[in-house]
Amino acid sequence: MADVINTENEDLQAQIEEIEALSSIYGEEWCVIDEAARIFCIKICNGLEKPKLTACLQIILPHEYPSTSPPIYQINAAWLRGSERAKLANSLEDLYVENMGESILYLWVEKVREFLVERSQSAETVDQPEKVNMTAEEDVEDDTQVPDIRTFSDSAEESHLYAERVNDEELPPIKHGESITDRRSTFQPHLAPVVSPRQVKMILEKLYENKKIASATHNIYAYRIYCEDKHSFLQDCEDDGETAAGGRLLHLLQILDVRNVMVVVSRWYGGILLGPDRFKHINNCARNILVEEGYAASTDESSKAGGKSRRPKNKRTK
Repeated sequence: MADVINTENEDLQAQIEEIEALSSIYGEEWCVIDEAARIFCIKICNGLEKPKLTACLQIILPHEYPSTSPPIYQINAAWLRGSERAKLANSLEDLYVENMGESILYLWVEKVREFLVERSQSAETVDQPEKVNMTAEEDVEDDTQVPDIRTFSDSAEESHLYAERVNDEELPPIKHGESITDRRSTFQPHLAPVVSPRQVKMILEKLYENKKIASATHNIYAYRIYCEDKHSFLQDCEDDGETAAGGRLLHLLQILDVRNVMVVVSRWYGGILLGPDRFKHINNCARNILVEEGYAASTDESSKAGGKSRRPKNKRTK
């Protein structure tokens, strides 16, 4: 019985984190229809002027999602009929099977966007949108597969993975983003490229040299480092007293699939409780600086790109 309750709590927490991340990524495109009933929708377009295709993906999250049940969904698009609707539905279901037990809404949204772009391009080629024959092959690069993700633990084996790299001893450049203020609380993001746990510690030490940052009520952070030799990630996060904030921030980095980067969000508490809005501001801060520094595409760029790749652009650390 205790195991069932724990699983339900884990599912609910995963849903909350996923919804917060998607709201941060898609902005006004993401809509909460009934939060209590876990009903949401997102408007998706192909990002092209002509022919412009849109679809609305409505989603209901069962209590058992993501551990054992898929989302219940409905695709609303007047132009989508017959074999095309079946093809898209099958592709969404295949994605769920391939990533069973994981949060998959982001993958679904981008798969629908990719479908819209392919449909538009095929329609332009034959000039008969209602009679387009979809190709069987998907233009997906090998590296779009879901990576083998594991959490970094400060063991002796992992701590020297990058010991031979000269860059380990160099302090990476730290960027500071625009702050967000709400009811006297202020949130400011900081970002730096990282390729080793040693650099993570160096960045934190450098940030804390700044008296203003050191005096923040919370300095929440998360990072992801890609190990090419093992095809896996070193990743970790820190709440710094803001319960669950670090995990939510790391979840955002995972959804955006950014790598070799660390994001710190400083919060100065203004004396007024913000409730769940504080998590929204933390994720929005992080999202903004990732876009500014080229680690992720903006919502507009993502739409224009047409979902050809589910991976946002990443800067590479030399």
